[in-house]
Amino acid sequence: MELVGFSNPVAGPADRDRPHRRAAFLVVAAAVFVSNLDLFIVNVALPAMQQHFRGSSLATLSWVLNGYAVVFAALLVPAGRLADRIGHRRVFLAGLAVFTAASALCALAPAVGWLDAGRVVQAAGAAALMPTSLALLLDATPAAERPGAIRAWASIGGIAAGLGPVLGGLLVEADWRWVFIANVPVGLAALAVGGRVLPRLRGKESGPLPDLFGAVLLTAAIAALAVSLVKGDTWGWASPQVLAGLLSSALLTGWFLRRSARHRAPIVELPLLRVPVFAAANTAALLFTLAFAGMLLTSVLWCQQAWGYSALRTGLAIAPGPLLVPPVALGSAALVRGLGPGRVAALGTLLFAAGIGWWTAAVGVRPGYAAELLPGLLLTGLGVGLALPTLIGSAAAALPPTRFATGSAITTMARQIGAVVGVALTVGLIGTPHGPQAALDGFRRGWTLVIATALLACAAALVLAAAQRRTAESR
Repeated sequence: MELVGFSNPVAGPADRDRPHRRAAFLVVAAAVFVSNLDLFIVNVALPAMQQHFRGSSLATLSWVLNGYAVVFAALLVPAGRLADRIGHRRVFLAGLAVFTAASALCALAPAVGWLDAGRVVQAAGAAALMPTSLALLLDATPAAERPGAIRAWASIGGIAAGLGPVLGGLLVEADWRWVFIANVPVGLAALAVGGRVLPRLRGKESGPLPDLFGAVLLTAAIAALAVSLVKGDTWGWASPQVLAGLLSSALLTGWFLRRSARHRAPIVELPLLRVPVFAAANTAALLFTLAFAGMLLTSVLWCQQAWGYSALRTGLAIAPGPLLVPPVALGSAALVRGLGPGRVAALGTLLFAAGIGWWTAAVGVRPGYAAELLPGLLLTGLGVGLALPTLIGSAAAALPPTRFATGSAITTMARQIGAVVGVALTVGLIGTPHGPQAALDGFRRGWTLVIATALLACAAALVLAAAQRRTAESR
């Protein structure tokens, strides 16, 4: 891939630092790639972990995914605000060091509890490096070249999504621990180079500290909700434990919102949620990511547990869907200009729902990849490529440039919350089936949830289209 803004061969005075900028981009790209890759590789490794830690249920192991997403969501905005205060380079390198060290801890984990703890620490590192990565890239790029640099940065997540299942399958074939070991040399190399090439700009001298207690409240609220949903099948959906967990989550969420309304540097700036386009785009993104997380987890589990695929074969089987996302996202610009972002996002959510509907109707207990699983993967890949980048772009475009960093952090946080709820609900609905038909019934319940959530995301995207139309008319 040609790195836009880093390839001019003319070495005039304005380009003396071009090798430095290329190196800075590569450092940022490596860090963002491994942190995104972990979201997709670990899904493929989950069944292998379950076999290794015998006696561990899917509900217990789901915290390998959810622990990461919960902490990442809660710390993303505080980390970004802290970086604005003390310096992007310092926070980025600290986050990368924490992420790398935690990856090694995950690889060495002797028990599930240790693995969960390592993932929490890993998420804290990712929360520090993600919001600072784009800021560092823009600091190292001339203003005229920044749009191209942003596109290159944004494409890294799509590349990680496409390669994640296959790389995960290859690594798990050796041992699931390699999923985490692979991060260590990349992180160490990025730290060594980053210390020399990343921009050394000072942070702001003043400003309120981010609301760390608010981050604790948000973490507890999401965790209580996730525990209740994951354990719903085991404890009973109307059991006192589940109801208490749901009530606790609601109370903690209310406390968090009340605190956010009064704090000088809240985790969520509530006035931003009163911007109609921004609110609708984030609602649609949260719902769609909930559906996406359920789709990704069920596809991996179905291939390995129901059809008996190896981890590598599972990665290869799933790859066509994610591999469609980057080209569809890049090629949809003309469609967005013609139909408008909201309508394109709505179309994407409908294609995604159709793909899961295909699985619900066609997938059986006997393997039939080409006729049963592949068509749904292609439809969901098209849907994700149309919907997710469009929703993220709509949320960013709804705010003035001075609020872009905060707004993008809120959008990422909303998506992570959606992922947590999606995994938790899916695990709760699948349960612990005994026998092929019971497994198929459980997965169909999960797929029905995914379809319903995708349709809700479609409704939110249509609300977004109406809000965008009203905004355009008022100008």
